[in-house]
Amino acid sequence: MDMSGEYRIAAPIQTVWDAIQNPDILRGAIPGCEELEKTSDTDMTAKVSLKIGPVKAKFSGDVTLKDMVAPNALKIEGEGKGGIAGFAKGGADVQLAEDGDETILTYQAEAQVGGKIAQLGSRLIQSTAAKLADKFFANLKGELEEA
Repeated sequence: MDMSGEYRIAAPIQTVWDAIQNPDILRGAIPGCEELEKTSDTDMTAKVSLKIGPVKAKFSGDVTLKDMVAPNALKIEGEGKGGIAGFAKGGADVQLAEDGDETILTYQAEAQVGGKIAQLGSRLIQSTAAKLADKFFANLKGELEEA
């Protein structure tokens, strides 16, 4: 399933670039994130609790930043296992463009799920995934504009 969106953030491009790599800011932006720890310059471990329809699951997994072209583009990839609930994995290609003292962030994201979660039906999963992707970038915008 594919999702996309665009946000105008009232912050300079370098500030947005730095924020996308900051585990403290990402922790506040990822919906349901309980823990996020940086293990290298491009890798982090995460624990996230989510409710997808009637299924509530805790996922443990990894987040990786790839294909970094500072300060304009990167790919965020994540994969988590939720025990009997199943697994979720996905990624987002993020583009940043400077517009005066603001930044335009655009993203193309995709997600896959398996296990019990996958049995919920593709429409529910797709709408939930789209909401989660949008919420992440909206939260990121909020974190940056509050600072």
